[in-house]
Order: sequence, then structure tokens, then C-alpha cells
Amino acid sequence: MITANNIALAYGKRTIFKDVNIKFAPGNCYGLIGANGAGKSTFLKILAGELEADKGEIAVSPGERIAVLRQDQFAFDEETVFHTVIMGHTHLYKVMLERETLYAKGDFSEADGIRAGELEAEFAEMNGYEAESEAAVLLNGLGIPEELRHRRMKELEAGDKVRVLLAQALFGNPDILLLDEPTNHLDLKSIAWLEDFLFRFTNTVIVVSHDRHFLNQVCTHVADIDFGKITIYVGNYDFWYQASQLTLKQKQDENRKITEKANELKEFIQRFSSNASKAKQATSRKKLLEKLTVEELPVSSRKYPFVVFKPERACGDIILEIKGLHKKIDGVEIFGGLDLFVNKGDKIAFVGENSLAKTTLFQIINGELEPDAGSYRWGVTITPAYFPKENSSYFDNDLNLIEWLCQFPPCDGETFARGFLGRMLFSGDEATKKTRVLSGGERVRCMLARMMLKGANALILDEPTNHLDLESITALNNGLIAFEEVILFTSHDQQFIETVANRIVEFGPRGVIDRTMSFEEYLENAEVARQRDELSYAHAS
Repeated sequence: MITANNIALAYGKRTIFKDVNIKFAPGNCYGLIGANGAGKSTFLKILAGELEADKGEIAVSPGERIAVLRQDQFAFDEETVFHTVIMGHTHLYKVMLERETLYAKGDFSEADGIRAGELEAEFAEMNGYEAESEAAVLLNGLGIPEELRHRRMKELEAGDKVRVLLAQALFGNPDILLLDEPTNHLDLKSIAWLEDFLFRFTNTVIVVSHDRHFLNQVCTHVADIDFGKITIYVGNYDFWYQASQLTLKQKQDENRKITEKANELKEFIQRFSSNASKAKQATSRKKLLEKLTVEELPVSSRKYPFVVFKPERACGDIILEIKGLHKKIDGVEIFGGLDLFVNKGDKIAFVGENSLAKTTLFQIINGELEPDAGSYRWGVTITPAYFPKENSSYFDNDLNLIEWLCQFPPCDGETFARGFLGRMLFSGDEATKKTRVLSGGERVRCMLARMMLKGANALILDEPTNHLDLESITALNNGLIAFEEVILFTSHDQQFIETVANRIVEFGPRGVIDRTMSFEEYLENAEVARQRDELSYAHAS
């Protein structure tokens, strides 16, 4: 068990937490949620002992081990992948190294033999003999192939490094597991594996994530950071949302009734305070009025941007035709002979482990890359708008946000820009921030604003939920559900795909699979195919 007692933290005049008292019990998975800047990652660091609070203390049950998902991808560059995973259990790793060093000695003394016996006992007690197989299972589940496992970490791609660090945190059955955005850089298959792992995990988990489906699958409780405090709700993310909205509505309704009652009393007092026959009643009502108190509702740190895409015209019959598209990058074939016809009303989710293929396709149909062969054609009625996965080139300037937005028609002057930016949560002085200092989430909101200005009837979005908080993801999700024209998109957010897509195009090892169906139906079909393949393999063996 891990307990926070009277935790308080402030940066200058801004209070992050005040008098936080929480017990995180074994067997539960707590989803730590809150708006960007609310202090989620900060609170995890306090729990991990990496950051000291201004007041209060963290208590951990004696003998319990805390494991943390490390964020520094370069900290283990000189270590092998296998050793990096084992280092998640610090004491086991130390025993393993001492044991290896001892057995490598040429002159093995009697004292060495005694020490070796002690090490073997410790090693066995910590399940050291199963360490290599456990590490292999974790790495396999997270998509790290066997040929990478004895390479040094510096030889891996950034995404693979993140997966290894996640395996490191999960290794050795820690008593308390602290995970900050564990689904980042994971494909849907790896996310499903992690969901299953955490569902079966019997110790304490505290996780920060912007993936609503993931939170719904793994969380038994939600720890909500808002109003300078942390409130625990029993249930998953959907339950928290319903419960918090119901609580807010109840308080608002209660305040409305009190206000209406107060207005009635005021009206009576005003009418009859000078009437001798009613004076006693008026005095009585004054006393009642003094007892009525409208509860001042605290201001939430949660803000939802206004995301609405309004096409200037409806799509005609011809949307997009792709014929025989070929593309190689650095000599590697990304796709060969790709055919795709987009129909009216299509909301296509492009899925599969090959993210480069999806991004390359989007860049080609947006005119940023030339295909090696084949062709594509947009219909004459179509106005596409593109959201790229990588957007840094759009912000490599010294403009403020008002100037930046006014580059894109029909933005018409500062007043228009301020109004539009305000709807995307850049109000007041925020609208004059320089583009170079924007966070990842702020850049995404700017790119969405740029898309909304265009009045497009075909939206192309490459991982638009990256860097967004839950509130912005919800707003974008609802905006795309309401959009009645064509959408082509990629995302690792399963709930986002489930609620938006009506057609699935998979870039897989067997080529392109194109299905007009919901994502839920696609996953069911994929599971059936997987089981059929396993059965065929078993029979062949």
C-alpha cells in the first residue's frame, strides 16, 4: 500500500495540491486524470520519491518495491535491452551482476563459495532463474523482436526504447507500479497486451493516460485532480465522467432552487415590508433569506475547446481515386500497387503496425510527396484539409498566435483571430504567445484551428490525438462524429476509432485489407482470423 498524507505543493502563487490524503490499496488500478498542467506527472514523481512536496509525506508499506516507467530514453544507452529490463528490479540486478562476476573469477576461494551460496539463495528468492524468460515474455508482448534483445539501447529507435522502458517497469512483479502515459508509441496490438497484463496484475497500479478506452479497460478507480485536490471515484473512466457530471448538475440545480427561493422572499419583503398587517411575515422572511446560501462552485481546471468542422459545400460523387500507387523510401517498398476508392460519407480509419505506410499515403494525397508510380485524383467538388503527424515546420517562426492564424484565409484581422483562438482555449494574453514556445498540445489545437478555417469537406488527420489532454480529445472526437462529409484518419486511440470510423483499411503483413464495418466488428474478425491461423499452425506442426 502507498499513502499520501497531507500532501501540498505550490509553484509561486499557484497551488497545485492542498491537503491531499489518499490511500492506494493493493489489487486496484487507479487512473490519475486531470487537465494539462493539473499536476498528474508531478504527483507521480512525489509518490515515486523523485520530487519533494512542500508539505506532507508519502508512506509505503515496509518491504514493498515501487517500479516507475522511466521517461529518459537515453539513460540506459550503453546497456543491452535484456539488462535494461532486468534493471527494473534493482536489487535482483545487483545480485545477478555480483553472481556473474564471482563465477567468472579464476581463483574461486572458500569465501567466494560461501558468498556464492548466499547469492544463489537471494537470487532464487527473487525468482532470478525465471528473469530471462519473464523479460522475454514482456518484450514479446510489447513488440520487441528477439533479434533486438541483446543489442545496446542506443541502437534502438525511439519508439522501441519506450517499449523496453515499459517492460523494465513491469518486470519482477513490483508491489506498486507507477505508469505515466504507458500507451505512447504502442500500436493497438501492444496496447491490448498491456491492458490484459494490467487486468491480471494483482498489486497496486497508478496510471496516467489520455487513452479513454485504456482507462476503461484497466481502471478499478479514478483519481481526479481538480480544484486543487484529488478525489477518488470507484469505477472506470466512463463511470467517473457520469458521476462527476451528475454531481455538478446536482449542485447547479440546488443553487438554482436556492436562488429562485431567495428571489421569491425578496419580492415578498419588498412588497410588504411597509404594510403593518404583513410586517411580521416580512420580518420572518428576512430571517429565512439570511439563512439561504448559494454555494459558490469552484472553477474547474478542465477546459473543452470548441471543435466544429463546417464544410463550405457537400461532397460530390467522386471523392478520391487511388490507382496502382507505388512508393519506396530508402530502397524499402512502403506499398506497391495500392488501389483505393473513397465514397461519399466514408470515415476511414487506417490501421496496422506500419505507421510509415499510413503517413506516406497521407503525404502523397496531400501533395507533399510524389509517388514512384500510379496516380491519385481528388473530385472537383473536394476541398481537403490535412493534419500532419509532425507539425514543427509550421511553427518555426517568430510570429505570435494571432499573426500565425492570420496567415490562413479567411482569417480577417486581429478581432476575428482572437475570437477564433479563444474558442481553442487561447484567450487574453495567451493569444499573443510566440509560436516557438507552444507545448505539443497547444500546437495541435492551433493546427485544428487552421483546419477549421478552411471549410474543407474532406479531412485527413494523422494521429490527431497525440499530445492532447482528455478534454481536447473528447472535443475533437465529438467534432468528427458530427462531421457529415469524408474523413481519412489514423489513431492509436481505440475509442476514437470506434466512435468515428465506418470503414477500416489495414496495412498489414498480408497487404491491404479494406472493410466497410465498425472498428468493433473489425477487431472481432481479426481475432477470429488469428485463432484460425493458430489452429492451422498447430495442425501443420
